Amino acid sequence: MSEADGNAALQPTAFIDSQSEPVRDFVDRHAGTGSDRERAIRLYYAMRDAIPYDMRHFGIEPHLFVASNVLAAPAAFCVPKAIALAATARAAGIPARIGFADVRNHLSTPRMLELIGTDVFYWHAFTVLHLDGQWVKATPAFDLAFCRKFNVKPLDFDGRSDSIFHEFDPDGRRHMDYVLDRGSYDDMPIETFAAEMRSHYPRLVAASIAERT
Repeated sequence: MSEADGNAALQPTAFIDSQSEPVRDFVDRHAGTGSDRERAIRLYYAMRDAIPYDMRHFGIEPHLFVASNVLAAPAAFCVPKAIALAATARAAGIPARIGFADVRNHLSTPRMLELIGTDVFYWHAFTVLHLDGQWVKATPAFDLAFCRKFNVKPLDFDGRSDSIFHEFDPDGRRHMDYVLDRGSYDDMPIETFAAEMRSHYPRLVAASIAERT
């Protein structure tokens, strides 16, 4: 990692507001002491389970993606949770970025399939952390309660290898396939993301806006 890349991955941004009081309070409560890897692992599990995953909280309004707002939300989907983890990592002095990929969800609910019209989840998000000289992926999306409810194997994170969705569920059924890596970003690419959501999921976007108006 170059010095420029490292500096960019540590700076607060409009969405990864790592300087904000809610983000720093979260770090103080959960990061603890020890190496960057040990603290990143604690932050990962705290973020995974502190904010329930719920696609009913999907939206494209910019305020939904500000990390300090995410920490105050009753629930969130994968993108805000990945942003919030990146913010807490940066606040703890750990370089972090936001990564995106398109994934095929073989176990999506009928209601979700009706809304999005496909089993592909475009622009699924995870956090990319720089630990022990390498970038590793951490996916804090599905909280433990969600996993138990839907019989999904929870994702663990050891700070050394990528933590991404399992290919199969506990019963051996196909679960997630990663079909396209969209790279990683120093801040949330909100305009691109919003445009992609309007293009791929017009019904879901319309429903989310109607829910909040």
